[in-house]
Amino acid sequence: MTDNNKFTAVPDKNGFFGKYGGKFLPPQLEKPFAEIIESYNRIKSDASFITELRYIRKHFQGRPTPVFHARTLSLENGGAQIYLKREDLNHTGAHKLNHCMGEGLLAKFMGKKKLIAETGAGQHGVAVATAAAYFGLECEVHMGEVDIAKQAPNVSRMKLLGAKVIPVTHGLKTLKEAVDSAFEAYLKDYKNSIYCIGSVVGPHPFPMMVRDFQKIVGIEAREQFFDLTGELPDVVCACVGGGSNAIGIFSAFLNDPCELIGVEPLGRGEGVGENAASMTYGHEGIIHGFKCYLLQNDDGSPAPVYSCASGLDYPGVGPEHCYLKDEGRVKYVTCLDTGCSDAFFKLTRLEGIIPAIESAHAIAHALVKAREMKTGTILVNLSGRGDKDLDYVLENWGEGS
Repeated sequence: MTDNNKFTAVPDKNGFFGKYGGKFLPPQLEKPFAEIIESYNRIKSDASFITELRYIRKHFQGRPTPVFHARTLSLENGGAQIYLKREDLNHTGAHKLNHCMGEGLLAKFMGKKKLIAETGAGQHGVAVATAAAYFGLECEVHMGEVDIAKQAPNVSRMKLLGAKVIPVTHGLKTLKEAVDSAFEAYLKDYKNSIYCIGSVVGPHPFPMMVRDFQKIVGIEAREQFFDLTGELPDVVCACVGGGSNAIGIFSAFLNDPCELIGVEPLGRGEGVGENAASMTYGHEGIIHGFKCYLLQNDDGSPAPVYSCASGLDYPGVGPEHCYLKDEGRVKYVTCLDTGCSDAFFKLTRLEGIIPAIESAHAIAHALVKAREMKTGTILVNLSGRGDKDLDYVLENWGEGS
């Protein structure tokens, strides 16, 4: 085990991961966020809170999710052996419920009556709506019109669960605008509500808090992989938009001699507005109350972004990812839409697992990396299932070859 304790000692008391993160808020939100920080710090080590969350994870979410050896995919690919952490089998179909149930439990502890959230691919929206139903809370989900059209099944699920879905009609009508809209709604009703941020982004304490709730993915995966193989994986790979699923699995391996790889969406190419590869093409900037690598226009404003994956088309990225990049602990690479499409169909046809388009980015790079390595093992966080994407896939990619 390497001496990398500095990687697990962040953030500092002000929410900074090195020079990234923090809390840049309008004055009226300083007190509400201080209340969230105080409440979370009070309950995160409370035995009754932990006991209830463990009960929820086991008996409601269906955790632990398994690690699966994708034997046929590995054989056909002709390289290292690929294993999948099956977060697609977590209740609601993705890793998102891991932090949403924690945030819902925190809201109940704080006496809040309503959960407000944004969503891109819809999985976070479904998870928040599920948590609200479980805890008996109101729910309001803000979603860009473009994503509403792409993710119709998840929109229906949110409404069935009792959530009010707010269409966002300004700007590019995708994830960044949905976050803007949700923040505005929270600003108007922070006394009765809590904003359930959907990734390891936003003002402190959310990058820390969402990471803490997502750590269960890495804790399970590390133990399961060792039980299966008698060793740790050579490579751990995950897709990165905001970065919650990646931080969740990376967190358990930061002190191990494993190569950690985050895969960003290169979309249609390198041009501005053609991708959402914040770590690759971004520069330091502030968005939605925190500092991170940010895709920017010449005037410093957030640049337009694109990805075939609605859950990855965000111009910023979690501050802990920025810190891990600068420290050289995690390598960040990109994947084109075409590579994502190819991996989507390969996993579907060879293993009978339909991945979320977001997760297919990680599968795509794992296939490339496995061929380069020739031997060894790669653990991929399969962060979600692709039911939500079927209409989009059939319309844009057909039925595969």
